[in-house]
Amino acid sequence: MNFLSRMSKKSPWLYRINAGSCNGCDVELATTACIPRYDVERLGCQYCGSPKHADIVLVTGPLTARVKDKVLRVYEEIPDPKVTVAIGVCPISGGVFRESYSIVGPIDRYLPVDVNVPGCPPRPQAIIEGIAKAIEIWAGRI
Repeated sequence: MNFLSRMSKKSPWLYRINAGSCNGCDVELATTACIPRYDVERLGCQYCGSPKHADIVLVTGPLTARVKDKVLRVYEEIPDPKVTVAIGVCPISGGVFRESYSIVGPIDRYLPVDVNVPGCPPRPQAIIEGIAKAIEIWAGRI
């Protein structure tokens, strides 16, 4: 195992993309980041502010026509190997917005999704379980 592989396994960075979310899932993501009871950082990961530093991308929202190109452009900025986690039922199926004229999702039509975390919004425990699975997948890819 080379130096980069050993050091990278200890520090996956999370990046969040809002693809037209109602913000319910974003509130739950904030709960996992800010409330000590859930504290996603105990898994050894942290949120980052740039897609260029990210290892795991968390996507919320049903993917609207208005943000589709922007989401795809930001996603391409994330270096490989990356793991994609769909947070909530909206990126998985479109959720309650699925028949709307402005929805082009589900997200897996455009991006490879590795982990689905269903729920509207998903509970913080489910989000943490999804991130833990994403970390395992990511560790296997580096």
